[in-house]
Amino acid sequence: MEHPTAPAAAARLSLAELVARSGASAQLLRDCEWLGLLDGMARTEEDGCRYDERAVSTLRFARRAHALGFEAPEVVELHALWRDGHRASFDVKRVALERAGDLAQRIEELAHMKRLLERLAHCCEGDERPECPILDELAGLQGFANCEARRAGRPVQRAMRPSSSA
Repeated sequence: MEHPTAPAAAARLSLAELVARSGASAQLLRDCEWLGLLDGMARTEEDGCRYDERAVSTLRFARRAHALGFEAPEVVELHALWRDGHRASFDVKRVALERAGDLAQRIEELAHMKRLLERLAHCCEGDERPECPILDELAGLQGFANCEARRAGRPVQRAMRPSSSA
């Protein structure tokens, strides 16, 4: 692959050709334009906007970065580092490790949500009755407390539902 700072080839690609060659979506193309990643790579001609070959590499770069979970500001930073032939690799590594840390935290949060949902689903009888600890918990009506009482054989105390006439 040519270096991203190499001069643009003479061939100009339509939007459809650019999307097809890069494997990116039209939305990602618009996002990259908005972020300024395609500055200087597009030219308006009588038959529409045309892009040079550098845009293909840039969109592929952005698509892969998004697939790895990088957010827009990180994609911009990484793209700038990619284009900088004098970059220090530790700058790239720092961005990658920060994203890995953010992902690890998100994985922990998702695992916690999964455990809560499984616990609520376990509490739900899943029968024809309208009582549902899942909906009670979402509404702040102590779905877990009702579940524990039901499982222990104690009478379930129903919290008052908020009035819709207020």
